[in-house]
Amino acid sequence: MNVSSRRRLVLLYLVVAAMLITLGGRLWYVQVMNTTTYRNLAEQNQTRDVIVPAVRGQITDDVGNRLITNNAALTVSVDMMELSRRPGGAAPVLRRLAPLLGISATVLAEETRQCMRGVPAPCWAGSPYQPIPVAQHVPDQVALQILEQRAQFPDVSAQVQPVTQYPEPYGADPAQVLGYLQPITAQEIKSRHLQVTGFSGVDLVGQAGLEAQYDSQLRGKAGTQVVSVNAAGDVTGTVRQTPPVNGDDLVTSLNAQVQADAQNALDAAVAKSRSEGNNPRQAAAVVMTTTGRVVAMASYPDYDPDVWTGGISQQEFNYLFGAGSGAPVINWATMGQWAPGSTWKITSTVAAVDNGYPLGGSYDCPASVNIGGHNFINDGNPSEGPMSFTEALIQSCDTVYYQLGYDMYLSDDTQSNDVTSPNAPVQKMQKTELAFGFGQPTGIDLPEENPGSVPTREWLYYYWKDNAYAGQDWCKYGKEYGSYVQQIEWQDCRYGNVWEPGQAAIAAIGQGYVTVTPLQLADAYAALANGGTLYSPRIGEALISPSGKVVRYINPPVVRRLPASGYTLAYIRNALAGVVTSGTAAGAFGGFPLSKVCVAGKTGTAQVYGTQASSVFASFAPCGDPKYVVVAMVPDSGFGADVAAPAVRQIWDGIFGLEGHNAAVPGGAVPSALPRITAAGAIQAPAGYTREP
Repeated sequence: MNVSSRRRLVLLYLVVAAMLITLGGRLWYVQVMNTTTYRNLAEQNQTRDVIVPAVRGQITDDVGNRLITNNAALTVSVDMMELSRRPGGAAPVLRRLAPLLGISATVLAEETRQCMRGVPAPCWAGSPYQPIPVAQHVPDQVALQILEQRAQFPDVSAQVQPVTQYPEPYGADPAQVLGYLQPITAQEIKSRHLQVTGFSGVDLVGQAGLEAQYDSQLRGKAGTQVVSVNAAGDVTGTVRQTPPVNGDDLVTSLNAQVQADAQNALDAAVAKSRSEGNNPRQAAAVVMTTTGRVVAMASYPDYDPDVWTGGISQQEFNYLFGAGSGAPVINWATMGQWAPGSTWKITSTVAAVDNGYPLGGSYDCPASVNIGGHNFINDGNPSEGPMSFTEALIQSCDTVYYQLGYDMYLSDDTQSNDVTSPNAPVQKMQKTELAFGFGQPTGIDLPEENPGSVPTREWLYYYWKDNAYAGQDWCKYGKEYGSYVQQIEWQDCRYGNVWEPGQAAIAAIGQGYVTVTPLQLADAYAALANGGTLYSPRIGEALISPSGKVVRYINPPVVRRLPASGYTLAYIRNALAGVVTSGTAAGAFGGFPLSKVCVAGKTGTAQVYGTQASSVFASFAPCGDPKYVVVAMVPDSGFGADVAAPAVRQIWDGIFGLEGHNAAVPGGAVPSALPRITAAGAIQAPAGYTREP
């Protein structure tokens, strides 16, 4: 062997030795230095992590009737992400699965496709990585068939999962108040910054109502289960598991019987109005205690919350969101913004007295008054001469309040309309209206609420700024000699930023730009009834842990005291009792047993150009010691005494058990104690109260 060959052989030995040293070093690093890391990686190739959802807390009414319950049920789910990767795709498996579930293959395919731009309902709005539940409460034999025939139904599971149900005690279905659940998407997890709160791609999240407001307490914390799998991906056993922590239960102040009565009353009011040629599309009723607790909140039209379970059909989608449907998913009790009409006169009375007008004074009620060159009439009534505030409220004299609104406008120093000036006038009437809670959210424990509007000079200026050359674009569409609407737009374009005498006058009777939500009106009347304390209303009453212990009491916070003396408020309350016995609501309450339960209230009829009048009635009872407030608003329906007042009467019948109704509230008092919820899930009503059989 020559020198050259020997050198090549030595070089080869060195290369081989270097490779062996490198390999040995790598083996030592893997087996000694990183044993734990690579053992975990190896286990991951043989195991799968499975999220075990927590059982969501239930929601009950004030005596323990379940409004929402979450039970374990056999659920069939399809993993579309994995199924779509198989040869032939998902279609063959879905065609075999559909007959087992009793639905068509077309519907099943639609409900399992991913929602995205251009894909119509029904579709799946949750995470694409989450198995899609396609059937709940399936029979045992169906689940067994799916599990035993894995080759026929790959990526289809049948297992016990929490399922939401809506028992509807006494027929109560406060769907808009309760809200609904939908699978949370990755985008929502990111936008809501929810990673730290334990969300995963398989969680359901509250999307509206109480479900959204108390979501973090209701949903609990999901558990995990690590399962071993074979080469085919089939589960062969459980390696370890962390059990889920179930969510807290929410006890509300809602009363299922009163809720059902309120819903029925709205249905009857709308039907009556339509039979008379009107066309109301929305309505709402609110029942509150005078201490700020919501007893019922009805919104028309309503819907069945079960539509959110699984995929939603095109027919259901059209009903919920289609044009002309009345938007049943919206809670009109908190989102409807409608003119209150003469129910507003309680605030105008307080404002007048607070600014020097004598409570026992005499005020002229002519057939009309001329303000700012415009003639304002006493709607439906002739000249009635001088009268007291009591008579003005009982007979609902508009011209008394037109004049008060105008007089207080003059006292506001109308020489300045510059709302940006530190010397801008203080509007005394509007200051009182804001103190009653109008023009701002009540702060109720629901995620969505409109503020209504109290038209101040500042409000009017910015409203004009938003609509003169944008928004409604008055300056583009208005014409000096066009149609009535075009003439109004022309005037609004040029003078819409100026607070005029006529606007002040019409605002004093709850019309013009004045709007309120039914909840705001109920809250204000509760403050009037209780002697002057304005509360931020609450529906939730307490959170109860899975072990049955009270986690937190939920009490309505005090917002402020009304700017009125106790004597003034008592005077107005007495006047409103006269509205029902001899005033504008006397016809609606004819034959009502006022000797048993004295009801006080105020009718309201708001005229809106191009539509029928809106009907409003706000009330409280018993007169001498008010416990409850009942308000109904039915836009585009007619006079307050004809539509809203009869609906309110029907609700009072249900509360106190009058005129053939069963008393929803025995003794006329809400429970002073919570229902008892045991760790096993059993519910016992407070002493003296009963749940639905």
